[in-house]
Amino acid sequence: MYFSTDPRSMRVRSLPLYKTLLCFAVVAILLVNGISLLRNLDGMKAANSLQDQTAKVTDELQHLNLLVTDAESNLRAYFLSGSSSYLGTVQSAPARIDDQLRKLSTLLADNPSQQKNLVQLRALVEHQLRMMNEALTIYRDGGLKEILTITGAPSDGDSDEIRLQVVIMLSEQNELLTARSAAFYDQYRHAVILGLGINAAAIMVLLLFYQLVQRSFAARARAELALQVANEELESTVARRTEQLSVLSRHLIHVSEEEKSRLARELHDEMGANLTAIGMDLATVGEALRTSHPELAMMLGRARATLVDTVQLKRRIVEDLRPSLLDNLGLAAALQSYCEDYARITGLDCDVLIDGEVDSVGPMHAIALFRIVQESLNNIAKYARASSVIVHLAREDGTLALEVTDDGVGIAPDALTRSKSHGLLGMRERALLLGGKLDVERGVNGVGTCVRAWIPAAAAAAAAAEGVAVPPIPSPVVPAVGHDDLGKCAA
Repeated sequence: MYFSTDPRSMRVRSLPLYKTLLCFAVVAILLVNGISLLRNLDGMKAANSLQDQTAKVTDELQHLNLLVTDAESNLRAYFLSGSSSYLGTVQSAPARIDDQLRKLSTLLADNPSQQKNLVQLRALVEHQLRMMNEALTIYRDGGLKEILTITGAPSDGDSDEIRLQVVIMLSEQNELLTARSAAFYDQYRHAVILGLGINAAAIMVLLLFYQLVQRSFAARARAELALQVANEELESTVARRTEQLSVLSRHLIHVSEEEKSRLARELHDEMGANLTAIGMDLATVGEALRTSHPELAMMLGRARATLVDTVQLKRRIVEDLRPSLLDNLGLAAALQSYCEDYARITGLDCDVLIDGEVDSVGPMHAIALFRIVQESLNNIAKYARASSVIVHLAREDGTLALEVTDDGVGIAPDALTRSKSHGLLGMRERALLLGGKLDVERGVNGVGTCVRAWIPAAAAAAAAAEGVAVPPIPSPVVPAVGHDDLGKCAA
C-alpha cells in the first residue's frame, strides 16, 4: 500500500495487479520447493531406515549362525572330553536361538519373501537342535561308540544348509537395499532437477522485483524527505510535551511528599492518641475484671496484644511515609539507621560514609537524598545479587554528592530508559527537581552498579521560595507501647 505525501490528498491505494501476481508467484514457488524438500526428506528417511534395518538383519543372522555353530562345537567338545562345563552353552542355546528368531521375525515383518526364508531357517535350526538333543541322549545312555562315530564323521549337512539359508537371506536383504537405493537416487535426481528449475524461476522473480524497486526509489526518496520534515516537527512537539511531563512529574513528587507528610502527621497524632487511649481503657478494665471475671480479663489481654501489634504497624507506616529521624536527628542519622535496618533484614554489608555537614540542608534536600538511597537499596536487594553496599554522602563546595555502589551483577545500559523503570526515573526526577542530576552506570571495572547524584545545596532557598518544601513531622510525644507499658499508662 502507498500513502500520498500531501496531507490534503492522503488516501490509501491498493497494490497493483502485476505486483500482486508476482507475490503469488513467489508464494507458489516457495510452496513447490517446500513440498519437493519434504518428499526428498521422506525418501532419505526411508533409505536410512532400510539401511539400518539391513544392518540389524545382518547382525542378527550372523549372531544366530554363531549361536548354532557354538552349540555344535561345545557339544562335540563335551563328547570328546566328557567335561560337563561345555553343556552350559548347549543347554542355553535353544532359548537364545529362539530369541534371535523372534527378533528377526520383528525386523522382517514387512517382507513376505524374507518371512518365508525365515520359516525355512527356523525349521533347519530346530531340526539341528533336535539332532543335538538326540545325540546327547544317546551319549548319556552309554552309546559312546555311536557318539564317537557321529563326532568323527563328516557333518550331515544341516549346518551347511543353515549357513546357506543365512547367506540367501543376506543376499535378498542386500538386493532389496540396492533396489531401494537406486529408486531413492532417481527420486533425488528428479528433486535436484526440480529444485534447479525452482531456483531459476525464483531468480527471474527477483529480477522483476529489482526492477520495481529501482523504479520506485526516486518516489521513496521524495517521500522520505517529506517524512523527515514531519519528523522534525514531531520531535519539536515531543520535546515540548516531554518538558511538560517532566514538570508534571516533579509536581507530583512534591504533592506525594506533602501527602505522605500529612498522612504521617495524622496517623502519628490522631491514631496514636486513640490507640493510647484504647490501651489505657483496656488496661483499666482488665485490672477490674482480673478477680471477678478472669476469662474476660484474658480476652482483654489478647486484645491488648493485638493493640501492641497495631501500634507497631502504625509506627512502621509512619516511618515509611516520613522517617521521624530525618526531622529529629538529621539526614546522617536517618541514613545510618535505615542502612542498619537494611543490613539486618537483607543480610548484606551496608556501610554509610558521611563527609561534611549534611544535616543543615533543607527538608526537600533531605527527603530527596533519603528517597534516592531508599530506592537504590531496594533495587540492590531485588536485582543486584550483591554481598556489600557502600553509601557515601559528601558536601563540598555547596554541592551534595551522593554515591551508592554495590558489587552485584550490574545494570543493563538501557535500564534507565525502559518504560517500566519507574524507580530509576523517580530518582532522576527528584534530583532534577532540586536542580541536580543523577547517573546510573556500572561500577569500577564493570563490577556492580553505581548510582551518583549531584544536588546543589543552594537550591533549597529556591525551593522554599516556590512553596514546595515539605513540612516536617512533629517530634513523637507518645512512647513505644509494649505489653507492660499499657498497664503503666493506665496507672
